[in-house]
Order: sequence, then structure tokens, then C-alpha cells
Amino acid sequence: MDISTGIGLAAGAVVVCTLILLGGDFRMFYDVHAIIVIFGGSTSATLIRFPLAAIIHGLPLGLKYAFTMRAISTRELVDEIAGLAEIARKTGPVGLEKVIPEDAFLAKGVRFVADGYDADFIRDNLERDRDNFLTHLDEGQKIYRAYGDCAPAFGMIGTLLGMVQMFANMTDPSKLGPFMAVALLATLYGALVANLICLPIADKLHVKLVDEEVNRTLIIDGILMIRDSKSPTLVREMLLAYLPEKHRHEEGELAPA
Repeated sequence: MDISTGIGLAAGAVVVCTLILLGGDFRMFYDVHAIIVIFGGSTSATLIRFPLAAIIHGLPLGLKYAFTMRAISTRELVDEIAGLAEIARKTGPVGLEKVIPEDAFLAKGVRFVADGYDADFIRDNLERDRDNFLTHLDEGQKIYRAYGDCAPAFGMIGTLLGMVQMFANMTDPSKLGPFMAVALLATLYGALVANLICLPIADKLHVKLVDEEVNRTLIIDGILMIRDSKSPTLVREMLLAYLPEKHRHEEGELAPA
């Protein structure tokens, strides 16, 4: 689990709740009209931007990957693929049949090699799988970013609506408070939804998209080299190019003699 996302959201919620409680209670900061403006308006605008199917698929997918992280790092991937190359060199592709990597994408590539598929099929299939996954992750990123863009704008719309209603009822003091609450809380809700939830999640998904693109491309290259019976040392050296310079040296120190 990617605990930084959970910690960030929890810390932000604690900060906001603390500030609320220092100056009053939660009832002062609840207004159903402001909620309707922010969530109803943002959802409506996002529906115009994206197909319904993309939203239904992208929201849960984005939320899932915002809170999860790869079970294995890029450095560990290099080690594992080099180990698979060693097994394939000693026992042939058949020896990989009993190996089940933890990473599902890597496991799929290993199965292709063990089953004797040709290199073109393996490359096409894995690249298509990678591209489809990245496309769905990018959809999730764009949807959360769209919500983050829309929420402050609809907060301003809610503020303007509340001010219009307030000025239109200046003769009735009992209505000024509720309309002022709509005006102020709509802006507050919009800022919180955008800057504490949607935009940070969109940025986290972008980072994960870049990481997954690198890792899955690394896996494809590694699987193809195993398929071509490249030596484990060559496989390791080729895949080390995907790591930052300082990690390459660390990886080299960990490499078996």
C-alpha cells in the first residue's frame, strides 16, 4: 500500500478539522446547497468532457492506484529478471514453467517464454497490454484532474449565486445568513476538493503512470532477452540502463559474482 497518499489525506483532514473546531463546530461548515453546487456541478462538467464509461471505469481505477504501489521495485525487477535468465540458461525455457513471479505482468511474459511463443508475438502482446494499462491509468488521472479544475470554478459560481440571493433579500435579515453561508462555503468546498483530494490524486497517478511505463518496458526488454537466450550478465547490464546512475552502482554491488 502507498501509505503516503493515506497519510497526506488524513493529515489534511486533521488540519482542516482542527481549524474548524478551534473556531466553532462542524454544523457551521455544513451547507447542502454548497455541496450540490460543488459535486453536482463538477460531475456535470466532467460528464461533458468524458464518456460515462470512462468516468465509471476511471474513478475507481484511479482511486485504487493512488493507494497502491508496486510490490517490487525497479532494482528488484532487474535482479529477478536476471535470475530468470540464469534459470532459462541452465534448464532452458521449460525450466521457467515452475517459476511464478509476484508481478503479474512479468509472470505473463515468463509464461509466454516457457510456452515457446515467438519473439514477435511476445513483444506485440506485452506492448499492447502495457499500452492499454497506461491508457486506463491516464484516463483516471485526467478525470481526477478535471474534477480538480472544475471544483474551484463551481465554488466561485456558488459564491456568486449566494451573493445574488443575499443582495436580492436584503430586506429580510433572516435570509442573509443562509445565503452568505452558501457564498462562502461553496468556495471553501471547491478549494478543499480540488487541492486536498482531486489534484493530488491526479499528480500521484501521473507519477505512477511514468513509473509503470518504465517498469513494464523494462520487463518487456528483459523477457525478450530471455527468449533470445541472452546471458544473465548481459541481461542485467542492459536492464541497469533503466535505473538512475547511483542505483546502477548499488545494483552492481548486489550482483552475484
